[in-house]
Amino acid sequence: MKTILITGGSGFLGRALAKALKDDYKVHIAARNNAQNAFAQLETSCSAHPLDIVNMESVKDVFHAVKPDIVIHAAATKFVDISEKNPFEAVEINVVGSMNIARAAIDFGCETVIGISTDKVAPPISNTYALTKSLMERMYVAMHKKSDTNFACVRFGNIAWSSGSVFPIWSKMADQNGEIQSTGAHMRRYMTTVEQAAEFVIRCLNHIDSLKGSVLIEDMKAVYMQDALEVFAELKGVAFKKIDARPGERDDEYLIGETELAFSEEIVLDKKRHFKFTPNQKVPTPLTEVYSTKTAELFSKDALKALIESKLNEKTSVHA
Repeated sequence: MKTILITGGSGFLGRALAKALKDDYKVHIAARNNAQNAFAQLETSCSAHPLDIVNMESVKDVFHAVKPDIVIHAAATKFVDISEKNPFEAVEINVVGSMNIARAAIDFGCETVIGISTDKVAPPISNTYALTKSLMERMYVAMHKKSDTNFACVRFGNIAWSSGSVFPIWSKMADQNGEIQSTGAHMRRYMTTVEQAAEFVIRCLNHIDSLKGSVLIEDMKAVYMQDALEVFAELKGVAFKKIDARPGERDDEYLIGETELAFSEEIVLDKKRHFKFTPNQKVPTPLTEVYSTKTAELFSKDALKALIESKLNEKTSVHA
């Protein structure tokens, strides 16, 4: 049985991946928050390890202990506003930390590394967080050609109910203040469930032979935030209020930007539509249109209600 190491494994996606993979692999999760590690180990029944990806010695210690065949690199500083205020932190974790994981994986002879990216990296890039994750994508694609380790990335949008996302924030606001405040009622965002996101990452792993050296992008539905606010406020029995946008936010997100079209193609994996982006490598049948939330299929209000209600009362999922 092969061994998988999930960095950022105590997080919302990391725990979902651990639970989805543990029957077929020996799964280890690793993160720097030991309280969260203990919670994640209890929830997933997978071994948890303290890991600071910025500290190369910490990375080596975990690789020595785990000896992974496969690494799913989910550890990141992922908040747009925090990254704008603390760019050193964003660069250290998302760029230097990702580089440390890549170097260790190559040195320890790992078979595969999959980096978790974000739709915010698609041009036009508008914030520091996106810049750092874009560098991770480029780094991992380039490292595939420089080693025997297979590198790939997956790019997708927001995970509903993940820590720091709008639904748990709105839930806390409603409970504490009787009102929801939002910076982006007019905005649109790609969104998926954590189970679907985990399935997507595993799909990349299962098809790594055809995806190595590339970024796999999932065709996703989008949420018009005004609709989400109305449904959420109705479910919680509160009002909502529009407030000023935060630095770095943009009205729409992109899966594939204009400058990426020549290097991107549509592919089908497991009967599902995807896009494959390989930087600096033009493809025979490139995409001809930008994919963004402006033109994406939107969640209906009924679908939004189901998405919100799925974890509305699961306090551990909301706050962890």
